[in-house]
Amino acid sequence: MGNASSMLTQYDIEDVQDHCDHLFAQQEIVSLYQRFCQLDRNSKGFISADEFLSVPEFAMNPLSQRLLKMVDGLNFKDFVAVLSTFSAKASVAQKIELIFKVYDSDCNGKVTFDDIMEVLRDLTGSFISDKQREEVLSQVLHEAGYTRDSLLLLNDFIKIMDHPGLKMEVEVPID
Repeated sequence: MGNASSMLTQYDIEDVQDHCDHLFAQQEIVSLYQRFCQLDRNSKGFISADEFLSVPEFAMNPLSQRLLKMVDGLNFKDFVAVLSTFSAKASVAQKIELIFKVYDSDCNGKVTFDDIMEVLRDLTGSFISDKQREEVLSQVLHEAGYTRDSLLLLNDFIKIMDHPGLKMEVEVPID
């Protein structure tokens, strides 16, 4: 399984379904396999960073360099597991876990104020200042019971992102 010349067996399909918590139907897995084989241009059984960057939507994403760290060298099963996070059937916790991995750029299992600031810079560019980003982030952390010195673990991150009283509309003063 994993190169263009091979075919998926029923066992392979069921194995991939188990691996991605049954978030994709069997026909969807077959379609994803066809797309995987298109991306795996050298039929190596995994997709390299360069092959991911051949997808225009991926290459244009402001977080593409961070995402590449997560997806470079994925085999088919792991490719489907990552994509399953984007499924409408995926839980909020599964989606937040992927977001956590994007923010945790050094892969130490912790997200710092500076980690979040880096992602915010990538996402907002020059549209808002560092001072404005710091104010917004400080307010969001404060509302969830954290400070800028907090080291956030995955459970903390889930608490913040899934906080029912969290106001995501923060007034940002325009300089």
